Amino acid sequence: MFLLRHGQSYFNLHFSKHGVDPGIEDPELTPLGIEQAAAAAKHMAHVALTRIIVSPFTRALQTAQPLVAAHEVPVNVMHEVRERAIFVCDIGSPPQVLEARFPHHDFAHLPSQWWHAGGETAAETVNRATAFRALMAARDDSATTLLVSHWAFILALTGVSLANGELLEYDPKSKAPKRADWNS
Repeated sequence: MFLLRHGQSYFNLHFSKHGVDPGIEDPELTPLGIEQAAAAAKHMAHVALTRIIVSPFTRALQTAQPLVAAHEVPVNVMHEVRERAIFVCDIGSPPQVLEARFPHHDFAHLPSQWWHAGGETAAETVNRATAFRALMAARDDSATTLLVSHWAFILALTGVSLANGELLEYDPKSKAPKRADWNS
């Protein structure tokens, strides 16, 4: 399968400059983040995807938009692939708000608060990643699936720290990483 970390968000922009949580709930992509999403779509243009799985955070949904436009495949919005809840940016938007902003996606299955309340432990994030790995390993179409997700979830899934807009090819049947490095 293919894993894509969302493009640069306004949280990433401010946090990388100052190292302080700027307090932005469910931030959007910056112009650079939009460029990163377009570059990922261009890179994946000739890949025969069969489905796209995307986190319900705005930054992931915006990153997925050019990929969804280029591939006429089912899109599954899954809150289980969300970011680890440790910053204000990890407070999401309710399904009805997402539905108004992204009417081409289905959010009806999401709980009204689909994000984790309060801080999420590394073990909780690893447990979500382990369950997702098992789900994908059991599917016949995992090799042609794209996941648009977040730094901590991808790190827990693979042991690899991706930069904003970075793609990784991943086999969900591979062994789980021994330990995620949460300080990268």
